Amino acid sequence: MSLPSRVLHVITGLGVGGAEQQLRLMLRHLPVRSDVVTLTNPGAVADGLRADGVRVGHLGMRGNRDLAALPRLVRLIRDGGYDLVHTHLYRACVYGRLAARMAGVRHVVATEHSLGDAAIEGRPLGTGTRGLYLATERLGGATVAVSVTVADRLRAWGVPADRIHVVPNGIDAVRFRYDPAARAAARTRLGLPADATVVGGVGRLVPGKRYDRLVRACAAQPDVRLLLVGDGPERARLLHLARALGAADRVLLPGECGGAVAPVTAAEEVAAGLPPLPHLLAAMDLFVSPSTEEAFGLSVLEALAAGLPVLHVTCPAVDDVPGSEAPGAYRVGAETERLTAALRVHLAAGHGRLPVPPVVRRYDIARAAERLTGVYAGLTGTAPAEPVPPPARPDTGRLAAWIPGASVPPHAAGVNRRRGAP
Repeated sequence: MSLPSRVLHVITGLGVGGAEQQLRLMLRHLPVRSDVVTLTNPGAVADGLRADGVRVGHLGMRGNRDLAALPRLVRLIRDGGYDLVHTHLYRACVYGRLAARMAGVRHVVATEHSLGDAAIEGRPLGTGTRGLYLATERLGGATVAVSVTVADRLRAWGVPADRIHVVPNGIDAVRFRYDPAARAAARTRLGLPADATVVGGVGRLVPGKRYDRLVRACAAQPDVRLLLVGDGPERARLLHLARALGAADRVLLPGECGGAVAPVTAAEEVAAGLPPLPHLLAAMDLFVSPSTEEAFGLSVLEALAAGLPVLHVTCPAVDDVPGSEAPGAYRVGAETERLTAALRVHLAAGHGRLPVPPVVRRYDIARAAERLTGVYAGLTGTAPAEPVPPPARPDTGRLAAWIPGASVPPHAAGVNRRRGAP
């Protein structure tokens, strides 16, 4: 199977988020040498990628219309000798596809992580947003949908079916295996009583996730605690809502955690500030996803891998497979009243920890990496694949020289130790 010799992944940002952490996990399993450049926000996931040995650059883009970033990205692609560019998230797809074409790269892949019926990455799907996306999509060779649902939406938009490839997100299921000791430790650290009933959620605190409905539903259950893991612009509003409902002492919003990807260093674990995500899931008794606009539903899969029963409004990862593969996952209505009623019924039934369902094995990260590798091979033709060299020592070379015009500290670089990236 023919593979590209050097791949550049272009992503909008590298803060803690599902697409960002999925990229990090995927790079641990792809058999190709990869670098990453972020247009904005080189946050916690950038640090994690560097800890993994992946070279990460920051383009220093100042906003959606910072056109000066485009020639910097073109030079980066051209000077790096990449033979495939892979873009992630809306802004990176628009700029990355255009830059790759200008740099003369023939093979361009884009992954669509977050396309809903009415929004993409939380922004409304207006005529301009959709038109720009479709115009630049034509510059690529393949568009990856993370679920069948997203593939259907892309076809409805007008993306040619022969350019759409379904490569579901993947999880490292073993990492989420339930551990009673981790449950006790996480509850102690968070100040949660050992005998408390804890309902949980994980995700960005943004309006589209509809966490206000979950706060209201939990506030209506007098003996329930809510553990809502994540951060975002809705945090203050959710805390105010909990106070207004008289449930401030039962609603815990501890912030972002280290995420779904296992740290590679002790320092990275400490820097996360909270117990790792598998421990936080172990501390929960029931997982709820009230979002009405999901492209995949990775957090639901992680909860199922932790043995949690799940209530979800929409989750393509589960909704697109036979119900027999996801026992323990229950689809519920989006309205606050229906969510509250479903929560009450489930808590009264007293479900405990559940066996890991078959749907979790379906989305194993190794299988996802194999499918993406096949997409790469299909684009790059029949030339023999360049062998992957043995691991190399990290190189803290000059990143500013790697990205002309970018203002980046010299230490913000590394070499892909596993794949020997230059």
